[in-house]
Parts: sequence; structure tokens; C-alpha cells
Amino acid sequence: MKKTAGFALLLVFLAAALPAQKTDISVPLRFDHYYSLEQVYGALQALHKAYPGLTSLEVVGKSDEGRPLYAMTVNNPKTGPALEKPAVYVDGNMHGNEIQGGEISLYLLDYLLGNYGKNDEVTRVVDKVCFYVVPVVNADGRHHFLAGANTPSSNRSLRIPTDDDRDGLVDEDFPDDLDGDGNICQMRVRDPFGAWKTDPEDPRLMVRVKPGEKGEWTILGEEGIDNDGDGRVNEDAEGYVDPNRNWGFDWAPPYVQSGSGEYPFSGTGVKALAEWIVTKTNICIGWSFHNFGGMYLRGPSRKGLGEYPAQDVAVLDFIGKQAERIMPGYRYLISWKDLYTTYGDSIEWLTNTMGAYAYVPEVFQPVSESFQGASEKPEGGQAAGEGMMAMLSGGVSERERLRFSDNLAQGELYKPWKAYKHPTYGDIEIGGWVKMSSRLGAPFTIKDLVHRNAMAVLFSAKHVPDVTLEVTGVKAVGRNLFRVRTRLSNAKAMPTMSAVAQKIDLHPKDSLKVAGAGAKVVAGGLLTDPYHDLVVYKKHRPELQFLVVPGFGKIEHEFLVEGQGPVTVRYESRWAANASKTVELK
Repeated sequence: MKKTAGFALLLVFLAAALPAQKTDISVPLRFDHYYSLEQVYGALQALHKAYPGLTSLEVVGKSDEGRPLYAMTVNNPKTGPALEKPAVYVDGNMHGNEIQGGEISLYLLDYLLGNYGKNDEVTRVVDKVCFYVVPVVNADGRHHFLAGANTPSSNRSLRIPTDDDRDGLVDEDFPDDLDGDGNICQMRVRDPFGAWKTDPEDPRLMVRVKPGEKGEWTILGEEGIDNDGDGRVNEDAEGYVDPNRNWGFDWAPPYVQSGSGEYPFSGTGVKALAEWIVTKTNICIGWSFHNFGGMYLRGPSRKGLGEYPAQDVAVLDFIGKQAERIMPGYRYLISWKDLYTTYGDSIEWLTNTMGAYAYVPEVFQPVSESFQGASEKPEGGQAAGEGMMAMLSGGVSERERLRFSDNLAQGELYKPWKAYKHPTYGDIEIGGWVKMSSRLGAPFTIKDLVHRNAMAVLFSAKHVPDVTLEVTGVKAVGRNLFRVRTRLSNAKAMPTMSAVAQKIDLHPKDSLKVAGAGAKVVAGGLLTDPYHDLVVYKKHRPELQFLVVPGFGKIEHEFLVEGQGPVTVRYESRWAANASKTVELK
């Protein structure tokens, strides 16, 4: 698989220059298979063509190999411009092999658009909320994962050439599909001193030998040969720059955070996406879909950042716990505490740069591939992994997963071991789990997974700020002097500004302004007790108040206005829809 740098660059150029592959995609979309990258492009174009009044489709940048990075905006312009409404951001396929996020994104778009005008709940949400959806962040990774031979976990990286083995060459020793079956499986060799023996319950599997037992097999690793002649196999594949360690908040160099890249936003597509996101100042909440473990993760991404303010935790808990109910078996967890520490990840960037609430759903549940009856207990035997992977596996053994493959996928998820003559190792065998297994659910499971996760997003969209402005009283209190009282109430869970954003003065608070051609505000402030007329007056510019409307709450103000005629009370917010009321002083 050795290629010269010039030939690789030529392939990249041709890939970027050739017209998009024709796809036969119709609306409504189908979710009984995984879409290739070109089919994702075709699906987005089909949705835009079918619903031009509700969608806009744009290329926000290019990948490191020159592939377009598409974003679709869903907004009803008849109810207001996109930027004047609260917004939900969704992306998927941050890692090239984590395919399901693309399908969830497409399903969300298809569901919202297909049900607009038919389902009252969907129609109300689309009329009030803007959606920004980027189905595939790592376009190169998705393309290569689906088009080429891979393991379930390979081709995660950005396609930034990297000298992983420090030999002066880059990406010169990929795994090789030795038997040409489209998968990168495992290699093993017979070895009486090996650490593995054939599983007595299923000869396709291996179990570790116990102390004093004779071995039978040594596992040699993934399929491949020594392409660069350095005595090692598969040590320098694509990248490795991890697109979810390359964001510009709390980034750390590679000696602290593996895969972080040479500097923040060194990934061409990641940088372009971030530059696009920062123009969407109305994003209240973000979802970045990944694919292993059955979890809804929220930050902080490391302990040293400290816990989020209690007000934000309450919002995250409200939505996260509801998401657990929408997707049974998923767990709502804290990234650093319940999984592992990361630096430079996208949701921490969203939280601390945009002030948004954010989640990483890890959507594949290994337990979904268990094979047990209602009366059976989880079996022992060789677990699906060790350490963290064993915890995430939910106790599902390889034997169970193999029975799942045999009975529900008719054996397609596991390749039986077959003899192969390796140029270095001699007589070996190749076999094991195929590319479309272990992290990717069988096609018949896709619809349930994408629907439930899209409904978690939709629930959060129902709880972006929804502020109502009321003028609760206009009362003459003296000669040509009036008391005007207002109330801003929010029926939803999210406040109009996160506590993190308030803590670091990330952007201006909401404003409430009273003005009239024949009137002057002589005093104004926060009404803390309307029953006892207690007001905290603002010293300067009383006609302009800065505020945050809490979730499931209200905030009231009082103004003393001198003059006559019409007076307008105007509310403006980064996250909530603007509003105004006009009253008459007489």
C-alpha cells in the first residue's frame, strides 16, 4: 500500500476536482443503511430541494483533502430571521469511523421538515427555533472509512499527514487488506508459548491461558505488512490528529493530550467549522454525536476546569436526565469524572466560547448486541474488552456478540479464521470482527437509534428560552409622573444567558429599554417585591436595564417616567426572541 507523496497529492487533487458522484436520494430519507459521504451530500441536496422555504444549505469550508463541509440551517423565515431566534446546533461524525452521528443528523432534518405543518409540536418548534446541522465534520474520515478496508476503530483521524513513528516519513505504513475482503481483521500465529488458546465453547474465539497452561496462539495485531521495511507493522497509518482534541479552548500539546495536533485548529475543516459557528451567536445548546458506550456526556472535560455553576448544572441535569428516559439504557454522565479527561474538545469550546450548553452523546450500546433470554443471567467468559472498554461493554461477552452475529446478522459481523501466507510471519490466520461491527449497529437497528437520539435533541429545542414581555401596570403617581412596571417571564428550562457566560462576561446580557418621544425615564430598576414596592434602582441611565431571564422564572422592573403620550418598552436578547410593547401615558 506504499504510495509516493506526489501520487497521494494527485489523488487528493482529483478527488476535489471531480464532480460529485450522482446519487439517487429521495425524500423522505431511508434509514435502513449507512450513507456514504456522497449519499450524505445527496440527501442534504434532496432535503433542500424538497423544502426550499425552510432550509438553507451552505459549504462552510473544506476538509484537509479538499472535500466540502456542509451545514444545513432549518428556519421558517415567515416567523423571523434565523439569528433572531434561539438556536440548536447539531453535528456528527467528528471521528471518521463514528458514522451514526451523520445518520442522526440527517434523520433530525428529515423528521423536522417532513412533519412541519403536519405535526403541531414539530410545527411550533420549527416556527420558534432555528436549527444548525452539520452531519459530517470529518468528511475525509467518513469517506475513507466506508470506501476502504478498516477495523471498526480505524480512520478516526483528520487526514493531516503525521510522522507517527518519527522516521522522517508520513503515513507510509497503513494496515493492509491482505485477503482483499474489504476489512482489516486480526492476524494470529500458532505458538505453544502464546498467551491465548482456542475457546473450548466456540473455536472461533480465543481465551487467555491461565498460569501454567500451554498456549496455542499469539495475536500479531491488525492485518498488514511492513511497508517501510523498518521491522514494524502498521505503525504509521493516517494522522493522527484527533478532531475532538484540536479545538481552541483548553487545548494541550501532544505530550499532554495525544492527537491534539501541532496547534489549536490545525485541522482545516475544524478551523472552518469553528469560524462558521462563532457567527451563529444565537446557539443556546449543542449536540456532538459520537459512537461508543451508550452515554450522554456533559462537561467539564477535565477536573482542573472546576464544576460548572449550579444554575447551569441544573439545566444540564434537566435535559440530560430526560434524554436518559428517551433512550433507555443510556447513562447521563460527566466527562472527566465518569469517563476520562480530555483537552481541546468541541463541547468545552462551545461552553466556554459560545456560552452554550452542550452534550456529547456516545450512541452505540454494546448491550444492544447481547443474546440472552429474559430468564438468563449475563454469562461469564471472555469479556468484550478490558479496563475502560470492558466497563463500556456492559458485561456483554464476545460469545454473546458472536451468537448475536450468527442469529441476527447471519454471521456477517465476524469473519472465521482462514490460513494466509504472510511474507514476514509465514503461516498465519486472519479473522475476527469486521469493519461494520462492534461500534456500528446492524442496519436493522438504525431507525430506533436515530429516532430516539433525534427526539432528545428535539426535547432540548423545546426548552430554549421562550420569553414573554408584559407591561403589568401603568399608574399615575404624581403630576406628569407615571410608574410603569414590566415582567419578563420564561416558560422554558434554559435561561437567556448561561451562568458560565455571565461569570466570564462572554457577551452582553439582555437589555430592557423604555423610551418615548414625549417622555423621560427619571428612575428605573429591578422590582424585588411588588407587594411592598421594593425596587433596586439603577444609578445611571435608568431607561436601560441589563438582565438575564432565568429558566422557569421571571424578572420584573419598575420605571418612573415623566411625560405624556406613547412609550415603548423593548426587550432584546442574544438567545431569546426580541419583543416590544407600547403603552400610553395619560
